[in-house]
Amino acid sequence: MFELIACDMAGTTIDEHADVYRALENAVREFGVEVREEDLQHWMGAEKKEAIKALIELGGGSASDEQVQAQFDRFRELLLGYYQENPPVALPGVVEALQHLAASGTKIALTTGFSRDVADIILDGLGWKVGPGELLDAVVAGDEAAAGRPAPYMIHRAMELTGVRDVATVVAAGDTANDLLAAHHAGVNGIGVLTGKLGREDLERHPHAAILESVAELPEYLAAIESEAA
Repeated sequence: MFELIACDMAGTTIDEHADVYRALENAVREFGVEVREEDLQHWMGAEKKEAIKALIELGGGSASDEQVQAQFDRFRELLLGYYQENPPVALPGVVEALQHLAASGTKIALTTGFSRDVADIILDGLGWKVGPGELLDAVVAGDEAAAGRPAPYMIHRAMELTGVRDVATVVAAGDTANDLLAAHHAGVNGIGVLTGKLGREDLERHPHAAILESVAELPEYLAAIESEAA
């Protein structure tokens, strides 16, 4: 029944110690504006250049495309430094869950608001590869789509890369509101997970098929759905 699982990276499949929050906040603060926690949370999961521009404006500033690029470069520099100090790790049970789903014939994709170079560094550190017999069938980075979350394009690109055509057979899992909104806009089944900063009530405010404790619960949840449909 389910042909593709498209999961977010940071906070959903990977514990990167909330360093993306820290790097984004610090890069914007270095521009000279303050960053409110609620604004930072609102823009988590989004493509990072879009997030930087929006956070600067929400802080009362204004940035040209060149200035946004400069702060994005600074964000990336900060983030990679944090990751060198404290490398990201897979969240408990995630690899086993994805392997279980892949063994049943489900395609596995990751989507992320990170740029491709940052995503590749994280994946290389984890040893996660794309290809036949590997953990992943596709990875879509934030700079590889027309727009980041909450737009649906990364999910649809993952469908293209894996040859999946029916949105009803796609599950998109993530830990932020933008993950759920992207799933809704894409027409797929949105699953919120509680391994990020948001609680159940925060995620339940947005369209969703289910809220789970972790991606580790996906095999059991999807098996129950498929059994009910049989």
